[in-house]
Amino acid sequence: MMEDGGQRRRWEYCWTAFCFSLLLCFEPQVSAQIRYSIPEEVKEGSVVGNIAKDLSLDVALLKHRRFRIVSGFMDTLFQVNQNNGALFVHEKIDREEICDSNGACLLNLKIAVENPLEVHYIEVEITDVNDHSPSFPEKDLHVEMAENTLKGARFDLPTARDLDVGMNSIRSYKLNQNEFFDIEIRDSEYGEKSPFLLLQKTLDRESQDKHVLTLTAIDGGNPTKSGTLNIIITVLDVNDNRPVCSRDTYTVMLKENTSPGFVVAYVNATDPDEGVNGEVEYTYGRNVLRKVHDIFELDKVTGKIRVKGKIDFEENEMYSLNIKVSDKGRPPMNTDCRVIIKIVDINDNEPEIEVTSLSNIVSEDAKPGTVISLISITDKDSGINGKVVCGLSMNLPFEMKPYVQQNMYSLVTKESLDREVASHYDIIITATDLGNPALSASTTLSIEVSDVNDNKPQFSYSPLEMYLFENNPPGASVFAVSAIDKDINENAIITYQIIRSDQTQNDMDSFLNINSETGVISALKIFDFETIKKFQFYVLATDSGSPSLSSNVTVNVFILDQNDNVPVILHPVMANGSAEGVEEIPRNVNAGHLVTKVRAYDADIGYNGWLLFSLQEVSDHSLFSLDRYTGQIRTLRSFTETDEAQHKLVILVKDNGNVSLSATATVIVKVVEPKEAFAASDVTNAVKDEEENNVTFYLIITLGSVSVLFIISIIVLIVMQCSKSNDYSSKYLQDMNYDGTLCHSIQYRSGDKRYMLVGPRMSIGSTLAPGRNRNTLVIPDRRRRDSGETRRFINSIFEPQIKDIHQCLQTAELLLR
Repeated sequence: MMEDGGQRRRWEYCWTAFCFSLLLCFEPQVSAQIRYSIPEEVKEGSVVGNIAKDLSLDVALLKHRRFRIVSGFMDTLFQVNQNNGALFVHEKIDREEICDSNGACLLNLKIAVENPLEVHYIEVEITDVNDHSPSFPEKDLHVEMAENTLKGARFDLPTARDLDVGMNSIRSYKLNQNEFFDIEIRDSEYGEKSPFLLLQKTLDRESQDKHVLTLTAIDGGNPTKSGTLNIIITVLDVNDNRPVCSRDTYTVMLKENTSPGFVVAYVNATDPDEGVNGEVEYTYGRNVLRKVHDIFELDKVTGKIRVKGKIDFEENEMYSLNIKVSDKGRPPMNTDCRVIIKIVDINDNEPEIEVTSLSNIVSEDAKPGTVISLISITDKDSGINGKVVCGLSMNLPFEMKPYVQQNMYSLVTKESLDREVASHYDIIITATDLGNPALSASTTLSIEVSDVNDNKPQFSYSPLEMYLFENNPPGASVFAVSAIDKDINENAIITYQIIRSDQTQNDMDSFLNINSETGVISALKIFDFETIKKFQFYVLATDSGSPSLSSNVTVNVFILDQNDNVPVILHPVMANGSAEGVEEIPRNVNAGHLVTKVRAYDADIGYNGWLLFSLQEVSDHSLFSLDRYTGQIRTLRSFTETDEAQHKLVILVKDNGNVSLSATATVIVKVVEPKEAFAASDVTNAVKDEEENNVTFYLIITLGSVSVLFIISIIVLIVMQCSKSNDYSSKYLQDMNYDGTLCHSIQYRSGDKRYMLVGPRMSIGSTLAPGRNRNTLVIPDRRRRDSGETRRFINSIFEPQIKDIHQCLQTAELLLR
């Protein structure tokens, strides 16, 4: 039943405190700080007050604004409900564990909300409930008292301790009814009520040598609680003079952190009695705190007070020492005096930095003045030693600005940020107090700079060159483009597409296809060198930012020849699918006589179009010879009577491709006897030979002129190369011309996997290394690019001369026919 009654009373206290806190919530706030009050030991989950309502915060935005407590260990006692803004008790609160004082128990909470940042200070008062009974440090007190003690003498008694405060603390003392003693209550410096035993009637040891009293301490709770002390008084014989202190109160100033052994004060007392009754000793009074015994040492004989332990101004600014002076009489007589030690502060505490970070990530397009974090600086020292200045120790695009409250600062951006220049900052915040010497502390705040899409994709080279063999397989990859974006994540994801110069792509869809993610280009059709030799298109690279950024690059495509054309026999004339001709010569011709000339043509260029002639079948190897390069058939010796009248020559015409292609021509040589008709024929042949000689003469003149021009061009080229820098413009690339000439071209040998500059008189060992793609010539670095441009420059200068030589040879060949 008593437990049920106590529980009912605790519920009544809780309900009263809850109603009182609600009344506080509805009262108009006259200051910027909200104050609530709750009794201790309320149930977990009990609502203290609705902060959102009192601060006029939008309840719907509390979660989004990260409504929370930022007060260190306080958030374990209290928590906030982000759904309704209520402050509630999270753990059971014991006021006596939290607050070690008789004053008001106030807990300061910091409430933070973001977007925008607001910091509010909430003060919660923990009110006391009467859950502790008064108690004395000892159960029995033995007191010796001289029989000649004067009426009205006072004797200090142990002060009862009650952990409760306010009305629930000790209110009064009561002594059991007797005729000799009464109780007197006096308020101490610590706000406590100290009991003193008051002698009301002179003692008589012979009548009664012992008195047993009961002292009861009563608190002010409802219902009240009490504690008792048994006082056993022994009446001694006379020692009628008590010691007297030179001063009732000693006041001294002492710096904190004073070294142990330092003499703080000297208490002096005298006793006019003689002998042991006049010898005095010094001890601490009964009500001196245990902490005083740990910090100060009292010499029992001399009365010197020395420093024993560590003195810290921040723990206690003042100590009050009750000194009891007793003589050695029987019974001893004593008096008391007080020593007040005031602690002087020195600068022995570094500033403490508390960082309330809004976000560790800042966008690189954040405007100057954007608040990143709030910094709270505290210093336990007082006065000038507790004044603190705060700043950054490095030259960074950030600065510290004072906030609304004292010793609070905001970290803001000082200038524009660029993630591509610096994506991370370690900001060292330094706080220094104004003491002498000054003390400082620092902390590091790591800031990440987030990316915005402010960089276009960039190609390594512009324009790009692509070399592609004709007869390529449709759908195979032939080239790859790649762009780099300095941004990251989505802003750096690049997609590719093929466009024309007028930003359209319709005409390229039937030729080429590009993988939008990898940039790999595939050919959709088979290219024919004899139809198209070069073309141009553009690749557009676009990032995935919002809004997206893009850039384009020009790609020049050059088609390379392959040996895909069979030699065509021009003479003898093709008939019925075969080339066959009949040549008649007189039997009396001499050795070296031109029988005929096999003429052939190959649409390919370079080695692929360079034709060689060979005798595949001949009736008499001793009669005829075939020029390997010109196709001329001549007699090796004169005919004899025994030689047959008809000879069959099968000539094989093949090109010099890696896999050569060939055609055959059959020449039937009939040997006839010389007659008059042949004489006329000889005249005709002589005229023809003379014409051929004239043509040959003109051809020699033409070739000589072209050669002179060729030599002059080489000299000019050497002078230009010596006078210009190594950086050749890519404009010469546009002048390259693949016109099918047999004199000079770039070819690819699949067997050696090399590119070669070849011609009728060029060494096969002159090669160019290919790129990474099998069918693509890639020049990745500047040196190769320059050498390629130099070759194209040479071709652009010498190709017209080569073409002229080729045209001259073709003209001469037609005339010789």
